Amino acid sequence: QKPEVNSSSVAKSSSKPYGKIELSLNNVLLPEDKLTNTPSRLDGMEPDTETDLRVLGCELIQTAGILLKLPQVAMATGQVLFQRFYYSKSFVRHSMDTTAMACVCLASKIEEAPRRIRDVVNVFHHIRQVNAQKPITPMVLDQHYIALKTQVIKAERRVLKELGFCVHVKHPHKLIVMYLQVLGFEKNKSFMQLSWNYMNDALRSDVF
Repeated sequence: QKPEVNSSSVAKSSSKPYGKIELSLNNVLLPEDKLTNTPSRLDGMEPDTETDLRVLGCELIQTAGILLKLPQVAMATGQVLFQRFYYSKSFVRHSMDTTAMACVCLASKIEEAPRRIRDVVNVFHHIRQVNAQKPITPMVLDQHYIALKTQVIKAERRVLKELGFCVHVKHPHKLIVMYLQVLGFEKNKSFMQLSWNYMNDALRSDVF
């Protein structure tokens, strides 16, 4: 006679602990120790190097967004996701290029302007050629290309997981326009454009 199996004990032993992310007004800003002791710095990366990689990654996202004809809000969202991800994970362990591509794909979906992974990969390939001042040639659809697409898909999932699927971003651009209108600067186009440019440049920093 076979021994009886207690279903409750089986369920208990097979259950896995899951993490959770709680957002409230008390934790919307990263504390100073998180901003200073980032995963990259804990892995031995110099602060200036990390800052350069953050700026470079955001510039790649902005340039790729322009070439993909994404709305500015999608490019801004991609940069915010990129910045937030690297306060959870290290540049040493996670490719900056691949993560930037993943953030473009994810942001395009969030802002309802989806772009295919193939197009994103091709655009980043084009940007690399331009930056290296190499002849512009199409990307070869070989095993490396397939592997890169797979890496981007995995990176997109990783970003979602690390951010706890809290990926909707409220950008302050609209507030800037409202403030300028209240202050009576709505007809000063150059001043409004300058304010808008500052907001876009601030995406390279950790203020968002």
